[in-house]
Amino acid sequence: MDVEFGIDTFGDITAGRDGALLPDDAVIRNVIEEAVLADELGLDAVGVGEHHRNDFAISSPEMVLAAIAARTSRIRLATAVTVLSSDDPVRVFERFATLDAISSGRAEAVVGRGSFTESFPLFGYDLHDYEELFEEKLRLFAQLMGGGRVTWKGRLTQDLADVELHPRLASGPLPTWVAVGARPSR
Repeated sequence: MDVEFGIDTFGDITAGRDGALLPDDAVIRNVIEEAVLADELGLDAVGVGEHHRNDFAISSPEMVLAAIAARTSRIRLATAVTVLSSDDPVRVFERFATLDAISSGRAEAVVGRGSFTESFPLFGYDLHDYEELFEEKLRLFAQLMGGGRVTWKGRLTQDLADVELHPRLASGPLPTWVAVGARPSR
């Protein structure tokens, strides 16, 4: 049986040596340094979560993963999670395709509903559509992952008419995971 080891983080706001809370930028730089060390130590994967709250510093995990990709050579790079319910599946695909290109094929998408719901009103989504948003956006994302030209008719998402997204995935299908977990909380 193969065993793999990795680390996950949400970029929690933590205290420095003086006991004061670190600013967001310092937390983000620390996460990058931790991932570089994990790569040097031979860990298999790093996951970076997405939150839009004052107790977590990372709201754009793909940006942090791109910085990690530029400083590492082997560790797999995943989100933990991308809140697909309140994001645009087209933009999620494009960001991951870009990350995959930067990292020479080490990107992995982990998409989920989000157990914290602060992103829903922030991006104009109604929490009453919580389940339906995820189901529809997941179906669209899966279709986009198939590559080629896409036509799509959505109820809660945009319509697409014979579009092809760029950059294309150079390393083949992107490993994608669907995260499940806690019920939503505020």
